Amino acid sequence: MSRDLDVAVVGAGIAGLTAAHELQRAGLAVRVFEAAPQVGGRMTSVRHDDWTIDTGAEQISPSGYRATWELISRLGLTEAEVPRIGRPLAVWRNGRAHAGVADTRGTLTGAGLSRRAHLDLLRFQTWALRNRDHFDDDRPERSLLAAETVADLGRRYHPDLHDYLLQPVAGSFFGWDTERSAAAVMVSLLLSVGSAGTWRTYRDGMDTLARCLASDLDVVTGQQVHEVVADGDGARLQTGSDVVTARSVLLCVPAPVAAQLHANPPAEEAEFLAACTFTPALKVSCLLDEPLSVPGGDRPYVLLTPAVEEQALSAIILDHEKHPGRAPMGKGLLTLMANPSTIPDLLTASDEEVVDRLTRAVHRYLPDFDVANRANFVHRHRYGLPEATPVAVHRRGRFAARAVGPVDYAGDWVVLRPASEGAVRAGALAASRTLSRLHPAIKPALSKRLRVVPNSLESSR
Repeated sequence: MSRDLDVAVVGAGIAGLTAAHELQRAGLAVRVFEAAPQVGGRMTSVRHDDWTIDTGAEQISPSGYRATWELISRLGLTEAEVPRIGRPLAVWRNGRAHAGVADTRGTLTGAGLSRRAHLDLLRFQTWALRNRDHFDDDRPERSLLAAETVADLGRRYHPDLHDYLLQPVAGSFFGWDTERSAAAVMVSLLLSVGSAGTWRTYRDGMDTLARCLASDLDVVTGQQVHEVVADGDGARLQTGSDVVTARSVLLCVPAPVAAQLHANPPAEEAEFLAACTFTPALKVSCLLDEPLSVPGGDRPYVLLTPAVEEQALSAIILDHEKHPGRAPMGKGLLTLMANPSTIPDLLTASDEEVVDRLTRAVHRYLPDFDVANRANFVHRHRYGLPEATPVAVHRRGRFAARAVGPVDYAGDWVVLRPASEGAVRAGALAASRTLSRLHPAIKPALSKRLRVVPNSLESSR
């Protein structure tokens, strides 16, 4: 049977674009279908006057982001385009900011932890480093703590370790409820990303990688896919009144969306899709007339606001500290991240109500905020990041061992790594699996290429 395409990719987020990039390099006819008017998925940026507003929050590490640096190098991005952030993370406690969260300085200072909790932080770090070979960020189901939640892990130590480290990091970076999400995934991430003092960002916005990838691909934006059906040796997509056929289809969308689109998934796929729940994300961008800084804390670019201290916010990102190019000279830019517990009530609220609720909480941390705040934008992500529950971790083994069929998947949820690196790795994996089915002779060359950790940027670190 003749097909319209070799591969149809549903979703122009970083996972779908990575997969399409690899498959096109292998000589296949690939088209990407994206429902939104722009590429990037959860890694989009909005330009307003001279502000660059990230709708999410992204930073990349020199360690633990092997596949991302592969793409950065291949696409020709320079070191100046992926600069070091150079500002610390801080946590709020007892009326002030304490710098050093996720950094080597925190090992010395405790980063807001009490003396007893500081000792337990050292115990935890020693244990994690000693057992790092038992944590696999590509196969979390094989890791230690796979059946435990982050809160379970916290209960082994002084309560402050949970309240002023594990919960603020999990709640702000992933939107997690620590009673639900897997400790194995979080510990793997903490081990892989290294010290926050080494983290980097994209100078021109978090959509940089997506825009670079899409520039050489056949991408159709504003095109909603309604259904995908495995059909013999291929699959078909329903897009509006049209039907597109392909030898393979890759669903590169959040797991709940993939479950809705795929009409006839095998059992081992359906059960994992059902287990891959997502946490929603809600953020407000604030354009400022001046670049405010949090008093104390060595001018952090992220201020974590623990749930035991703050109910409305999980963090404040000072984007102009993250990179000065995010705002015009002499101006500022903030991202207010909603506390996971408040998001369900606010997801369907008006923009005015969301802005009012989150901005009212800022004065405690930035006393001059009202004077400087000039405009606000609300960003809603119904499917923010994979929740990575122990149930999902348990079911992933059978999913990972599935046979390659005409419909496959990519996304950070495939490896249960809630970060862009997880999406890039999943995209590369999906491309390799697809090629093994369509062109088995190509697979060894691609697999070898995906194992390379090249990079002129890496050598400069």
